[in-house]
Amino acid sequence: MKFSPSMISYFFQRESTKRNIRQLLKFVLVLTGMVIVFSVIFHFLMALEGQDHTWITGFYWTLTVMSTLGFGDITFHTDLGRLFSILVLLSGMIFLLTLLPFTFIKFFYAPWIEAESRKRTPRELPPETRGHVIITNYDTVTMALIEKLAAHKIEYVVIVSDFKAALELYDTGVRVAVGDVDDPETYRRLRADRAALVVATNRDEINTNITFTVRERSEEVPIITTADSPYSEDILEMAGSTKVLQIYDMLGRSLASWTIGGDCKANIIGRFDDLIIAEFPAMGTPLVGKTLVESKLREEFGVNVVGIWERGRFEIPHAESRIERNSVLLLAGSEKSLAAYEEVYAFYHICSLTADPVLIVGSGRVGDTIAQRLKERESPYLVIEKNPKRLQDEKHYVIGDAADIRTLQRAWIEKAPAALITTHDDATNIYLTKYLRGLRPDMQILSRANLDRNVSTLHRAGADFVMSYASLGANAIFNFLKDEDTWMLAEGLNIFHLKAPNALLGKNLIDSGIRELTGCSVVAIKNDDLLSINPDPLMPIQANAELVLIGNDEGERKFLKVFES
Repeated sequence: MKFSPSMISYFFQRESTKRNIRQLLKFVLVLTGMVIVFSVIFHFLMALEGQDHTWITGFYWTLTVMSTLGFGDITFHTDLGRLFSILVLLSGMIFLLTLLPFTFIKFFYAPWIEAESRKRTPRELPPETRGHVIITNYDTVTMALIEKLAAHKIEYVVIVSDFKAALELYDTGVRVAVGDVDDPETYRRLRADRAALVVATNRDEINTNITFTVRERSEEVPIITTADSPYSEDILEMAGSTKVLQIYDMLGRSLASWTIGGDCKANIIGRFDDLIIAEFPAMGTPLVGKTLVESKLREEFGVNVVGIWERGRFEIPHAESRIERNSVLLLAGSEKSLAAYEEVYAFYHICSLTADPVLIVGSGRVGDTIAQRLKERESPYLVIEKNPKRLQDEKHYVIGDAADIRTLQRAWIEKAPAALITTHDDATNIYLTKYLRGLRPDMQILSRANLDRNVSTLHRAGADFVMSYASLGANAIFNFLKDEDTWMLAEGLNIFHLKAPNALLGKNLIDSGIRELTGCSVVAIKNDDLLSINPDPLMPIQANAELVLIGNDEGERKFLKVFES
């Protein structure tokens, strides 16, 4: 046990603790009285036997007998004395060896442990708390969000109703508070009126209740909620939600945009003043097989390739980096330069469209979103679904198991240009990815990952593109907190911007070591109101400059650790 002043103060302030201490003291007084009485009787009986001992010896004999030590240096010689010794021995076994430890544990030790546990899982935040994030649910999205908040040193607290569950989360390093998400008093104790954001990722019905409850405490605090059903968006907004995220819809649209026969244009994922960051699959274009020098993208269009992502591997490119079939180019430039780029290269995506349908494995919310996007673009598709009750449009559905070759043959597996695996079970997605890759080595395979840890496994199984549900949701929430309209790049790649750390002031990009130490790339530098897109690597970083960087989650954490510390 750790005895800190705050812990001791918290322990003794509780009314139950005071009551337990009184009970423990009463027992100790009774035990002390027994020792005194036995010591007095010891003197009288020893006197009857003709033995003379001091009062200290009397207490010594009583305690050694009651504790069953029994050294044997002082003994009675009469039956009366021996009967008294038995009485003292039995009393000691009951009161000293049994009741005293039990009473101590029940009235002091156990309450102390409970108080220490409750101190780790408080019901209230300190009065001075402000600018924190209140999270009402602990799931895959908020797990990823907590990692980002911790990396950026933003305070947060997760509301947990069950005390034992709160302790388990605390032991894993999560900051928790015990309370009910539908109780206005919970948000009063957690200083919701001074919070930077309230995040609700529960079921739609619970999120609606949470939103109404928080609004009882504060009309100003931003609330971001997730919605599983598209019909819940209006209800959540009417309840008071500042922003409603349909992560399944976002995930489906992202996967659809990377599919052969997708949007046929660069997908804008971030804007910073005049700077635009966009992603563009190289598949099907004349860029495949060329190095960046040979592509001449900067000279001809004014766009700069600031990153190349390929099957889960993010690379900060150099002049000799080669563009492969599965490469996704991360482009930085102005709106005009990207429009010029699209005018030439989007044409090749359009020309690559075929009459053969794209396969969508799973007709859940993500699969349905992908199907809707392809339908809007009049791109052929087939949905493979086990459950016939989910059948919506018979001509676009194949009922059966995607792991059954006969089902795949009915879905024209031998001709399909791409397959999107969208089930909510990562193990199933990994299994199907490996199976389809074995059948069609040349097919484009895109997969959904529900947990970040399974992204690399899906790539090893053969997926060309993977989007993590958890990372997508966490980044959307974090970007809302930072007041940025930025999409997450594939595989957890992020765009982030921050004030230039003191350690970099006066250095140019070549001498800064940013790429070497963190794996991040500076795509723009803002000095006052002037934004330098694709800045000169020899230009020194000035005071009050704002850096716009691109990198993966690990690179972002390294940057914050190396330079912000």
